[in-house]
Amino acid sequence: MFAVTAVRFDADDPISGLKLGEHAEPEPTAGWTTVAVRAASLNHHDIWTLRGVGLPAERLPMILGCDAAGIDEEGNEVVVHPVIGDSAAAGGDETLDPARSLLSERYDGTFAERVAVPRRSLVPKPAVLSFEEAACLPTAYLTAFRMLFHRANVGPGSTVLVQGAGGGVSTALILLGRAAGYRMWVTSRSEAKRARAVELGADQAFGVGARLPERVDAVMETVGEATWAHSLRSLKPGGTLVISGATSGSAPAAELSRIFFLQLSVVGSTMGSRDELARLLRFCEQTGARPVIDRTLPLAQAADGFAAMIAGEVFGKVVFAV
Repeated sequence: MFAVTAVRFDADDPISGLKLGEHAEPEPTAGWTTVAVRAASLNHHDIWTLRGVGLPAERLPMILGCDAAGIDEEGNEVVVHPVIGDSAAAGGDETLDPARSLLSERYDGTFAERVAVPRRSLVPKPAVLSFEEAACLPTAYLTAFRMLFHRANVGPGSTVLVQGAGGGVSTALILLGRAAGYRMWVTSRSEAKRARAVELGADQAFGVGARLPERVDAVMETVGEATWAHSLRSLKPGGTLVISGATSGSAPAAELSRIFFLQLSVVGSTMGSRDELARLLRFCEQTGARPVIDRTLPLAQAADGFAAMIAGEVFGKVVFAV
Protein backbone atom coordinates (compact mmCIF):
# COMPACT_ATOMS: atom_id res chain seq x y z
CA MET A 1 0.00 0.00 0.00
CA PHE A 2 1.02 3.65 -0.42
CA ALA A 3 2.16 5.45 2.76
CA VAL A 4 4.02 8.53 3.99
CA THR A 5 6.81 7.39 6.28
CA ALA A 6 9.46 8.97 8.49
CA VAL A 7 12.75 7.22 7.68
CA ARG A 8 15.23 9.57 9.41
CA PHE A 9 15.37 12.71 11.54
CA ASP A 10 16.66 16.13 10.55
CA ALA A 11 15.98 19.10 12.84
CA ASP A 12 16.93 21.64 10.16
CA ASP A 13 15.38 19.97 7.12
CA PRO A 14 12.59 17.74 8.41
CA ILE A 15 11.07 17.06 4.99
CA SER A 16 14.28 15.29 3.95
CA GLY A 17 13.26 12.48 6.31
CA LEU A 18 10.01 11.76 4.43
CA LYS A 19 9.56 8.74 2.21
CA LEU A 20 6.49 8.48 -0.01
CA GLY A 21 5.88 5.07 -1.53
CA GLU A 22 5.07 1.44 -0.92
CA HIS A 23 4.87 0.07 2.61
CA ALA A 24 3.83 -3.27 4.08
CA GLU A 25 0.14 -3.77 4.82
CA PRO A 26 -0.92 -3.45 8.49
CA GLU A 27 -1.37 -6.69 10.40
CA PRO A 28 -3.83 -6.12 13.26
CA THR A 29 -3.42 -8.16 16.43
CA ALA A 30 -6.19 -9.41 18.73
CA GLY A 31 -8.63 -6.62 19.55
CA TRP A 32 -7.43 -4.50 16.64
CA THR A 33 -8.90 -3.94 13.19
CA THR A 34 -8.08 -2.08 9.99
CA VAL A 35 -9.59 1.06 8.50
CA ALA A 36 -9.44 2.01 4.84
CA VAL A 37 -8.39 5.64 5.13
CA ARG A 38 -10.34 8.16 3.04
CA ALA A 39 -8.85 11.33 4.52
CA ALA A 40 -6.14 12.21 7.05
CA SER A 41 -5.00 15.57 8.42
CA LEU A 42 -1.59 17.01 9.23
CA ASN A 43 -0.54 18.18 12.71
CA HIS A 44 2.55 19.88 14.09
CA HIS A 45 3.15 16.56 15.86
CA ASP A 46 4.16 15.13 12.47
CA ILE A 47 6.71 17.93 11.96
CA TRP A 48 8.20 17.41 15.42
CA THR A 49 8.50 13.71 14.73
CA LEU A 50 10.58 14.39 11.61
CA ARG A 51 12.78 16.66 13.72
CA GLY A 52 13.47 13.80 16.12
CA VAL A 53 11.20 14.83 18.99
CA GLY A 54 9.23 12.12 20.77
CA LEU A 55 10.17 9.17 18.56
CA PRO A 56 13.36 7.15 19.16
CA ALA A 57 15.41 6.24 16.10
CA GLU A 58 14.99 2.51 16.71
CA ARG A 59 11.27 2.81 15.84
CA LEU A 60 11.99 4.08 12.34
CA PRO A 61 10.62 3.72 9.75
CA MET A 62 7.26 4.93 11.07
CA ILE A 63 4.14 5.84 9.11
CA LEU A 64 3.20 9.37 10.18
CA GLY A 65 -0.24 10.78 10.94
CA CYS A 66 -2.56 10.84 13.96
CA ASP A 67 -5.91 11.76 12.41
CA ALA A 68 -8.08 9.84 9.95
CA ALA A 69 -11.59 9.09 8.79
CA GLY A 70 -12.47 6.14 6.62
CA ILE A 71 -14.29 2.82 6.26
CA ASP A 72 -14.02 -0.03 8.76
CA GLU A 73 -14.00 -3.75 7.90
CA GLU A 74 -17.82 -3.89 8.15
CA GLY A 75 -18.27 -1.00 5.72
CA ASN A 76 -19.12 1.64 8.32
CA GLU A 77 -17.95 5.25 8.03
CA VAL A 78 -15.77 5.92 11.07
CA VAL A 79 -13.39 8.41 12.67
CA VAL A 80 -10.22 7.14 14.37
CA HIS A 81 -9.46 8.19 17.95
CA PRO A 82 -5.65 8.49 17.94
CA VAL A 83 -4.83 7.98 21.64
CA ILE A 84 -3.68 4.43 22.32
CA GLY A 85 -4.06 3.74 26.03
CA ASP A 86 -5.82 1.67 28.66
CA SER A 87 -9.01 3.52 29.52
CA ALA A 88 -9.91 1.00 32.22
CA ALA A 89 -6.67 1.78 34.08
CA ALA A 90 -7.34 5.51 33.93
CA GLY A 91 -10.96 5.92 35.01
CA GLY A 92 -12.29 5.70 31.47
CA ASP A 93 -9.91 8.33 30.07
CA GLU A 94 -7.11 7.05 27.84
CA THR A 95 -5.23 10.34 28.16
CA LEU A 96 -4.62 9.69 31.89
CA ASP A 97 -2.85 6.40 31.22
CA PRO A 98 0.85 7.21 31.83
CA ALA A 99 1.76 4.61 29.21
CA ARG A 100 -0.44 6.16 26.52
CA SER A 101 0.81 7.05 23.06
CA LEU A 102 -0.52 8.56 19.85
CA LEU A 103 -0.69 6.80 16.55
CA SER A 104 2.69 7.26 14.80
CA GLU A 105 4.58 7.06 18.12
CA ARG A 106 4.57 3.31 18.86
CA TYR A 107 2.20 2.16 16.15
CA ASP A 108 2.07 3.16 12.50
CA GLY A 109 -0.07 6.20 11.80
CA THR A 110 -2.78 7.27 9.39
CA PHE A 111 -0.92 8.63 6.34
CA ALA A 112 -1.54 5.43 4.43
CA GLU A 113 -4.21 3.61 2.48
CA ARG A 114 -4.97 1.47 5.54
CA VAL A 115 -4.26 1.78 9.26
CA ALA A 116 -4.53 -0.74 12.11
CA VAL A 117 -6.19 0.52 15.32
CA PRO A 118 -7.88 -0.89 18.44
CA ARG A 119 -11.55 -1.62 17.73
CA ARG A 120 -12.53 0.66 20.61
CA SER A 121 -10.80 3.57 18.86
CA LEU A 122 -13.45 3.71 16.14
CA VAL A 123 -16.20 6.32 16.45
CA PRO A 124 -19.14 6.46 14.00
CA LYS A 125 -18.86 9.37 11.55
CA PRO A 126 -22.00 11.49 11.24
CA ALA A 127 -23.27 11.48 7.66
CA VAL A 128 -23.38 15.30 7.61
CA LEU A 129 -19.59 15.48 7.95
CA SER A 130 -17.40 14.77 4.94
CA PHE A 131 -14.40 12.47 5.36
CA GLU A 132 -12.16 15.52 4.98
CA GLU A 133 -14.00 17.45 7.72
CA ALA A 134 -14.09 14.47 10.07
CA ALA A 135 -10.37 13.82 9.62
CA CYS A 136 -9.61 17.27 11.05
CA LEU A 137 -11.23 16.59 14.41
CA PRO A 138 -9.38 13.90 16.43
CA THR A 139 -6.31 15.92 17.49
CA ALA A 140 -6.60 19.72 17.15
CA TYR A 141 -10.37 20.01 17.54
CA LEU A 142 -10.56 17.38 20.27
CA THR A 143 -7.81 19.22 22.17
CA ALA A 144 -9.80 22.46 21.84
CA PHE A 145 -13.04 20.72 22.86
CA ARG A 146 -11.55 19.48 26.12
CA MET A 147 -9.85 22.80 26.87
CA LEU A 148 -13.06 24.80 26.47
CA PHE A 149 -15.73 22.50 27.79
CA HIS A 150 -13.98 20.35 30.40
CA ARG A 151 -10.98 22.26 31.72
CA ALA A 152 -11.75 25.99 31.54
CA ASN A 153 -14.59 25.97 34.10
CA VAL A 154 -16.50 28.75 32.33
CA GLY A 155 -19.90 28.81 30.67
CA PRO A 156 -21.52 30.37 27.60
CA GLY A 157 -21.35 34.14 27.64
CA SER A 158 -17.89 34.13 29.23
CA THR A 159 -14.98 35.91 27.58
CA VAL A 160 -12.16 33.63 26.47
CA LEU A 161 -8.79 34.75 25.12
CA VAL A 162 -6.99 32.50 22.61
CA GLN A 163 -3.26 33.13 22.25
CA GLY A 164 -1.90 32.78 18.73
CA ALA A 165 -4.48 32.83 15.93
CA GLY A 166 -3.91 30.63 12.90
CA GLY A 167 -2.82 27.31 14.39
CA GLY A 168 -5.01 24.22 14.30
CA VAL A 169 -5.97 24.30 18.00
CA SER A 170 -6.51 28.06 18.11
CA THR A 171 -8.73 27.97 15.03
CA ALA A 172 -10.70 25.12 16.58
CA LEU A 173 -11.10 27.09 19.81
CA ILE A 174 -12.57 30.06 17.92
CA LEU A 175 -15.07 27.95 15.99
CA LEU A 176 -16.17 25.74 18.89
CA GLY A 177 -16.33 28.62 21.37
CA ARG A 178 -18.37 30.78 19.03
CA ALA A 179 -20.80 27.93 18.36
CA ALA A 180 -21.23 27.42 22.12
CA GLY A 181 -21.93 31.07 22.93
CA TYR A 182 -18.57 32.22 24.31
CA ARG A 183 -17.16 35.66 23.51
CA MET A 184 -13.89 34.76 21.80
CA TRP A 185 -10.88 37.09 21.69
CA VAL A 186 -7.62 36.18 19.94
CA THR A 187 -4.07 37.45 19.55
CA SER A 188 -1.64 37.23 16.65
CA ARG A 189 1.45 39.03 15.35
CA SER A 190 -0.05 38.81 11.86
CA GLU A 191 -2.61 41.39 10.82
CA ALA A 192 -3.87 38.98 8.14
CA LYS A 193 -4.38 36.20 10.69
CA ARG A 194 -6.17 38.57 13.04
CA ALA A 195 -8.53 39.55 10.24
CA ARG A 196 -9.13 35.93 9.32
CA ALA A 197 -9.87 35.04 12.93
CA VAL A 198 -12.57 37.72 13.05
CA GLU A 199 -14.04 36.36 9.82
CA LEU A 200 -14.26 32.94 11.49
CA GLY A 201 -16.18 34.32 14.45
CA ALA A 202 -13.74 35.86 16.91
CA ASP A 203 -15.29 38.96 18.48
CA GLN A 204 -12.02 40.88 18.63
CA ALA A 205 -8.40 40.30 17.63
CA PHE A 206 -5.34 41.95 19.17
CA GLY A 207 -1.61 42.10 18.64
CA VAL A 208 0.48 39.80 20.82
CA GLY A 209 0.93 41.39 24.26
CA ALA A 210 -1.65 44.12 23.63
CA ARG A 211 -3.57 45.65 26.52
CA LEU A 212 -7.11 44.25 26.44
CA PRO A 213 -10.31 46.28 26.97
CA GLU A 214 -11.05 44.18 30.05
CA ARG A 215 -9.80 41.08 31.78
CA VAL A 216 -11.12 37.73 30.64
CA ASP A 217 -12.61 34.69 32.33
CA ALA A 218 -10.23 32.17 30.76
CA VAL A 219 -7.13 32.06 28.55
CA MET A 220 -6.39 29.23 26.12
CA GLU A 221 -2.60 28.90 25.93
CA THR A 222 -0.60 26.86 23.41
CA VAL A 223 2.32 29.24 22.83
CA GLY A 224 4.13 29.09 26.18
CA GLU A 225 7.01 31.41 27.12
CA ALA A 226 6.31 34.14 24.57
CA THR A 227 2.74 34.79 25.78
CA TRP A 228 2.74 33.40 29.35
CA ALA A 229 3.07 36.73 31.17
CA HIS A 230 0.37 38.32 29.00
CA SER A 231 -1.93 35.36 29.63
CA LEU A 232 -1.63 35.75 33.41
CA ARG A 233 -2.09 39.54 33.26
CA SER A 234 -5.20 39.12 31.10
CA LEU A 235 -7.15 37.03 33.60
CA LYS A 236 -9.80 38.25 36.01
CA PRO A 237 -9.32 37.32 39.67
CA GLY A 238 -10.35 33.69 39.93
CA GLY A 239 -9.81 33.11 36.21
CA THR A 240 -8.43 30.00 34.56
CA LEU A 241 -5.45 29.53 32.24
CA VAL A 242 -5.66 26.28 30.27
CA ILE A 243 -2.42 25.16 28.63
CA SER A 244 -2.09 22.39 26.06
CA GLY A 245 1.19 23.33 24.40
CA ALA A 246 4.34 25.44 24.63
CA THR A 247 5.60 25.99 21.10
CA SER A 248 7.75 29.00 22.08
CA GLY A 249 9.35 27.38 25.14
CA SER A 250 8.28 25.61 28.31
CA ALA A 251 10.08 27.50 31.10
CA PRO A 252 8.56 30.99 31.56
CA ALA A 253 8.75 32.95 34.80
CA ALA A 254 6.00 31.36 36.90
CA GLU A 255 4.75 34.61 38.54
CA LEU A 256 3.57 32.64 41.56
CA SER A 257 2.64 35.78 43.51
CA ARG A 258 0.17 36.83 40.83
CA ILE A 259 -1.30 33.32 40.70
CA PHE A 260 -1.96 32.97 44.42
CA PHE A 261 -2.90 36.60 45.10
CA LEU A 262 -5.52 36.63 42.30
CA GLN A 263 -6.49 33.00 42.97
CA LEU A 264 -5.86 32.01 39.38
CA SER A 265 -6.09 28.41 38.20
CA VAL A 266 -3.44 27.00 35.85
CA VAL A 267 -4.77 23.82 34.28
CA GLY A 268 -3.02 21.38 31.96
CA SER A 269 -4.93 19.70 29.14
CA THR A 270 -3.90 16.98 26.70
CA MET A 271 -5.98 15.67 23.80
CA GLY A 272 -9.30 14.10 24.77
CA SER A 273 -10.89 10.71 25.38
CA ARG A 274 -12.66 8.50 22.87
CA ASP A 275 -15.99 9.46 24.47
CA GLU A 276 -15.17 13.16 24.15
CA LEU A 277 -14.44 12.62 20.45
CA ALA A 278 -17.92 11.12 20.08
CA ARG A 279 -19.41 14.19 21.79
CA LEU A 280 -17.35 16.51 19.58
CA LEU A 281 -18.74 14.82 16.48
CA ARG A 282 -22.25 15.20 17.87
CA PHE A 283 -21.53 18.86 18.70
CA CYS A 284 -20.53 19.53 15.09
CA GLU A 285 -23.59 17.67 13.86
CA GLN A 286 -25.99 19.62 16.08
CA THR A 287 -24.49 23.12 15.85
CA GLY A 288 -23.33 23.12 12.24
CA ALA A 289 -19.76 23.97 13.31
CA ARG A 290 -17.25 22.74 10.73
CA PRO A 291 -13.45 22.66 10.81
CA VAL A 292 -11.54 25.14 8.68
CA ILE A 293 -9.58 23.39 5.93
CA ASP A 294 -6.71 25.39 4.50
CA ARG A 295 -6.08 22.96 1.64
CA THR A 296 -6.74 19.38 0.55
CA LEU A 297 -3.97 17.50 -1.25
CA PRO A 298 -3.60 13.96 -2.59
CA LEU A 299 -1.58 11.81 -0.20
CA ALA A 300 1.06 11.53 -2.93
CA GLN A 301 1.64 15.31 -2.56
CA ALA A 302 1.97 15.18 1.24
CA ALA A 303 5.41 16.82 1.14
CA ASP A 304 3.79 20.02 -0.16
CA GLY A 305 1.51 20.12 2.87
CA PHE A 306 4.44 19.58 5.24
CA ALA A 307 6.33 22.42 3.54
CA ALA A 308 3.39 24.82 3.85
CA MET A 309 2.99 24.08 7.55
CA ILE A 310 6.71 24.50 8.25
CA ALA A 311 6.67 27.85 6.40
CA GLY A 312 3.67 29.05 8.44
CA GLU A 313 1.57 29.44 5.31
CA VAL A 314 -1.58 27.69 6.54
CA PHE A 315 -4.69 28.90 8.38
CA GLY A 316 -6.68 25.84 9.40
CA LYS A 317 -6.03 22.22 8.62
CA VAL A 318 -4.05 20.57 5.85
CA VAL A 319 -5.92 17.45 4.70
CA PHE A 320 -4.61 14.55 2.64
CA ALA A 321 -7.17 12.72 0.50
CA VAL A 322 -6.50 8.99 0.07
